[in-house]
Amino acid sequence: MGGVCSRLRGAAIGVVLTCVSASAQSTAQGTAASQPQSDVGQAADTTAGHDMSAMAREGSGTSWLPDSSPMYMVHRQSGPWMLMAHANGFLQYLHESGDRGAHQTGSINWLMGMAERRAGRGHLALRGMVSAEPWTIRGCGYPDLLASGELCGGEKIHDRQHPHDLFMEISAEYDRPLAGSTRVQLYGGPAAEPALGPVAYPHRVSAMPNPLAPISHHWFDSTHVAFGVITGGIYGRKWKVESSAFNGREPDENRKDFDFGPLDSVSGRVWLLPTSHIAIQVSAGHLNEAEAGEGTEPRHDVTKATASATYNQVWGQNVSATTVVWGRNSEEGASTNAFLVETNLTFSDRDAWFGRFEVSQKTPHDVAVPETQEMFTVSKLQGGFTRYFTAAKEWKAGVGGAVAASIVPSQLSSVYGSRLNPGIAVFLTLRPAIMAAGARAASPSTMVMVQTAYDPAKLACPAGFDPGNAPATTYEGKTYYFCSAADRDKFLTDPRMSLSMMPPKQ
Repeated sequence: MGGVCSRLRGAAIGVVLTCVSASAQSTAQGTAASQPQSDVGQAADTTAGHDMSAMAREGSGTSWLPDSSPMYMVHRQSGPWMLMAHANGFLQYLHESGDRGAHQTGSINWLMGMAERRAGRGHLALRGMVSAEPWTIRGCGYPDLLASGELCGGEKIHDRQHPHDLFMEISAEYDRPLAGSTRVQLYGGPAAEPALGPVAYPHRVSAMPNPLAPISHHWFDSTHVAFGVITGGIYGRKWKVESSAFNGREPDENRKDFDFGPLDSVSGRVWLLPTSHIAIQVSAGHLNEAEAGEGTEPRHDVTKATASATYNQVWGQNVSATTVVWGRNSEEGASTNAFLVETNLTFSDRDAWFGRFEVSQKTPHDVAVPETQEMFTVSKLQGGFTRYFTAAKEWKAGVGGAVAASIVPSQLSSVYGSRLNPGIAVFLTLRPAIMAAGARAASPSTMVMVQTAYDPAKLACPAGFDPGNAPATTYEGKTYYFCSAADRDKFLTDPRMSLSMMPPKQ
């Protein structure tokens, strides 16, 4: 067929066009004809019931990103399993000025592995996420003026961000159809994230190029590492309702162990995805004995409420992502609020501009000053740039920098040395390359036909093909069948483009 492309019309069959070589397509079909049917069936299990939009929307835990979100991962097929790896690592030098400033060289990093497959009528996913920060971040954390949360040496951490635990996530997730397009989801594990808050900042596309945690992290998404979580939810194509029982106690300063406790904290969250570019959540939770007391003080409870909206737009290898979040903590008779807006604008998966603005109320305890009834409103403005280079196949290395301004009220100027204290960051970074739809387009001159159908019996496949074991995938609520797993995988590189070539259903 060479470079000639055509369409085959039928009642429930279509031909979609993908940018691959004609020889590769004929090889794939030949392989499908000779491949043992059990292998074809195993390949079909991989993505059936779990479409590409579902993969793109997966954030941290059971949280959602917009369906149009780009994916940064390395993936491989192993029988019925789809194996994936996500990572983000920085080697950074940080300097914060003022009387509470500090400087430090270290590494902020995390690595996540995932394995997914079909299980019965549903879909099973296993996840593990680790960080080397217990060894690569010294002392009580890295300099981050106005950040606060958790204890170190028996005292409240302030003006630093604590290291992550070695085990950030060890979890399993299972979902299956319930009725129509509605599905039920179960999730949990010894280290997991409850249904509370937005997507955690390490996984937000809007925060991806930025090495630093928000100073309002403990108002929004600090529960993204909880040692003991069970979550149940139901969801459709544009909504989800979920609830968790979990151990809400903050991890201790030994970052290499598990800090288990009773699952006596609860949370609930509602998601709405009105378009493919927007994800909105509202959540609340009561965390039993969440905060450790200083010295001989007992632990105390925290009640949290959050609301957020994320907007992502991808065109080719260009990405625009913005997140807006509000959070409220109520503890020991005091309630404080925080607000954040952050953005990331990346061109050609190469030039990334990022920024963040935060306003947060802090108690005297948060900023380590003598106790009064007064609340302090602090803010931080940060902006930076990262230039990425191709480090190896599927990986991007980068070099970047950022500047920040930490602003405190006049009552704290003598403590911090000034009302405005600047900071700088310079860093090297490494992450997977983008896998956004359309990012891997090839030359139109190499287009060939790939069949798909709503009914596997309607497929015109090589001799020996068994419609009962046809590879399949579900995309936007509809199931499509293919002659081979290779054809299905070509479809998945850009479903929207492929379906635009499909003849209208008769």
